[in-house]
Amino acid sequence: MIRKARIADAAAIHRLLSNYAGEGKMLSRSLAEIYQVIRSFYVYEELGEVVGIVSLQIWWEDLAEVRSLAVDASQAGKGCGRQLVQACLDEARELGIGRVFALTYQQDFFARLGFGVIDKSALPQKIWGDCVKCPKFPNCDEIAMLRTP
Repeated sequence: MIRKARIADAAAIHRLLSNYAGEGKMLSRSLAEIYQVIRSFYVYEELGEVVGIVSLQIWWEDLAEVRSLAVDASQAGKGCGRQLVQACLDEARELGIGRVFALTYQQDFFARLGFGVIDKSALPQKIWGDCVKCPKFPNCDEIAMLRTP
């Protein structure tokens, strides 16, 4: 079941993000940061346990980002990630946001969901709002992908 995150989910969100960050698949986020943006998160819950998460970050009137997509290894290949991304796309559509992007190492996954590769320079709000703070900047190795919901 997918639902909007609650305060009580913050520790589980942090755990999933930390697992992926430890593998170098995404940047870590502190528990304090998670509390600050908890309303942007969706969780995938199974048998009362949070096993997948994603966040929709709005950058501009027509631009949002699918970020912090993390799924517990026990759920890999079961459609959890796809459903989480779809929840973000649905929300973006409801808000009237015409473009949704992701920075990812999982190009094939996002391509199957209708995202296409773009140049990162097409995302100045992201680059100057977030990327400049990243230790990998300006040599980011993530792939920028975009979809219109």
